[in-house]
Amino acid sequence: MSSNVRLESSWLQMLNQEFDKPYFRQLAAFLKLEKKRGKTIFPPGNQIFAALDLIPFDQVKVVIIGQDPYHGTGQAHGLCFSVPDGVSPPPSLINIFKEIKDDLGHPVPPSGSLISWAKQGVLLLNAILTVEKGLAGSHQNKGWELFTDVIIKQLSNNREHLVFMLWGAFARQKGAVVDAERHLVLRCGHPSPLSAGKGHWFGNKHFSQANEYLKKHGITPVNWNLN
Repeated sequence: MSSNVRLESSWLQMLNQEFDKPYFRQLAAFLKLEKKRGKTIFPPGNQIFAALDLIPFDQVKVVIIGQDPYHGTGQAHGLCFSVPDGVSPPPSLINIFKEIKDDLGHPVPPSGSLISWAKQGVLLLNAILTVEKGLAGSHQNKGWELFTDVIIKQLSNNREHLVFMLWGAFARQKGAVVDAERHLVLRCGHPSPLSAGKGHWFGNKHFSQANEYLKKHGITPVNWNLN
């Protein structure tokens, strides 16, 4: 991996052994070769681990699982569903904001950046942490899925009273390892227009349910309001 990649110390300690495993060495070699071939890879190298870098392991409260980064220029910055300030929110993110408005009354924000959620303990974890420009899913089955499985298992096994939000079939499959007796597991359809328009997303009330669960267990709830 690039030497400028940052990783918060508690995650580095927990995941350090993964970096020496054959699958991860192959993944790093693949990314290096793709860059050498002139491929543009998102997000930038110093943001690949942004989701982990923003929240120490013991401060995670909520886990939202995405699939892979946005593949348009300037969109991906290491947090699933999030885009940097100044970038138009994609349709799935707009539907997330609409559900928050319906659920909690917070108006749809002008910015699509979810960094403030991350700083409160919301782990916005894509299953695959990189993508080639313009090619959704292009880095599937290169090793990232194994790496993020470890993250999810560590959280499930070594923390208590987390909220896992599993949106769509991919996230539900990815979250199958979560211990539902130790944690709250919320499932519904994906917020993309294809799914949301069929009644599988709107009305899920995941955000209020998450906060009720956190408060019940003496944990400070998340302020989902981005305005």
